[in-house]
Amino acid sequence: MNSILQEDIRLFAETFQQPEALRGKTLMVTGATGLLGSCTMYCLQALNRRHDLGLHLVAVVRSVEKAVRLFGEESDEVSFVEWDFSEYEGHTPKGLSSLLAPRKADYILHLASPTASRFFLEHPAETLQTAWHGTETVLEYARENAVEGMVFVSSLEAYGQVYDDQTAIGEHEQGFVDPLDARSCYPMAKRAAEALCHAYAVEHGVPVCMARLAQTFGAGVSADDQRVFAQFARSAISQEDIVLHTTGELSRCYCYTTDAVSAMLLLLLKGTPGEAYNVADETSYISVRDMAELVCREFNPSGRVVVQQRTGMGYSPVTRLRLSTERMRALGWQPHYDLREMFRRLILFLKEESL
Repeated sequence: MNSILQEDIRLFAETFQQPEALRGKTLMVTGATGLLGSCTMYCLQALNRRHDLGLHLVAVVRSVEKAVRLFGEESDEVSFVEWDFSEYEGHTPKGLSSLLAPRKADYILHLASPTASRFFLEHPAETLQTAWHGTETVLEYARENAVEGMVFVSSLEAYGQVYDDQTAIGEHEQGFVDPLDARSCYPMAKRAAEALCHAYAVEHGVPVCMARLAQTFGAGVSADDQRVFAQFARSAISQEDIVLHTTGELSRCYCYTTDAVSAMLLLLLKGTPGEAYNVADETSYISVRDMAELVCREFNPSGRVVVQQRTGMGYSPVTRLRLSTERMRALGWQPHYDLREMFRRLILFLKEESL
């Protein structure tokens, strides 16, 4: 395993505050081979081994072969369920119960979701349907099996377009989303799935809450990831100019991968059912243009930021989304990595991966 990722996981296992609350539990992680899903699995495996917790992890994945490469063969610690949430035809909301019998999950982290902007533009119907049907399936499993906690991983994009960044935005405020814009399929999907989670909490007593993650990155990002943070990191490594395809006015907060994992686990244990929580490093609030300038200044002083505007790339609309994390901080959570350290670790990770 890459040494930077290994260090992240080790530090998580050493610093997580409530390992005993997970002793002997079974945790289901959907989307377990994605960036955040795999980081979550690694962190839980490390936590289990450090404290001898007797955890069992159920990884719900599209490819068992890929899961085995990442997490090893099935064992007392980990098992795999092959399930593609995008193929909802023939998948009943109760289908997961039969696949997971006789083992029952105590906690669920539902991370499975499309994440690529180009996919949203090319497959808006599938983006919406995957979010709705996939979340319904997991919620039905949670209801039938009386789980102790569930977290639906949402996104800051659920806020839509916000222009006033003088005050940090809280969970009960909303911006504008145009439902007649194809790119809106993603924020609308997250809003719809959140509404479904809230409905299950109120009507059926399912202990589910929502984690609205800021854009999250860190060690573990794929070398061909096309999101701006990955492009900026690759430009720094190659000592090339950073090329922006927009004016870079979009402004938002960010979060490191293992910080997001600690927040999600804390919400499993302490979150209020039916409620949403912003997960971000508040100090990381920055525009895309200023973030590009920061990366050049800190990691590639000879580089420049060049604007070459292009359309049809699937970028989210311009917004100025300064998030309040007061709710998460009230639960005792705080991030460990600021924006500069996020990029430093990402760059070190990608450099080692290329060797």
